[in-house]
Amino acid sequence: MDQRLIEMLACPVSKAPVFLAEERQLLVCPTSKLAYPIKDGIPAMLPEDAIKLEDGDPLLRSGGGLAPK
Repeated sequence: MDQRLIEMLACPVSKAPVFLAEERQLLVCPTSKLAYPIKDGIPAMLPEDAIKLEDGDPLLRSGGGLAPK
């Protein structure tokens, strides 16, 4: 996924920036603790598609850095 696109996206719930968890093909919002799946290269950024993350989830600790391509 293009890094410029990721930088333009925001969580629809919190309006906070998201980051790519490339190994799981998810866009993660640490603020709302939600992860949005990427389906066929297209981010599914609807709140009903989001995966709720628990406080200790490793995805939330990944620091929010974008994985280089």
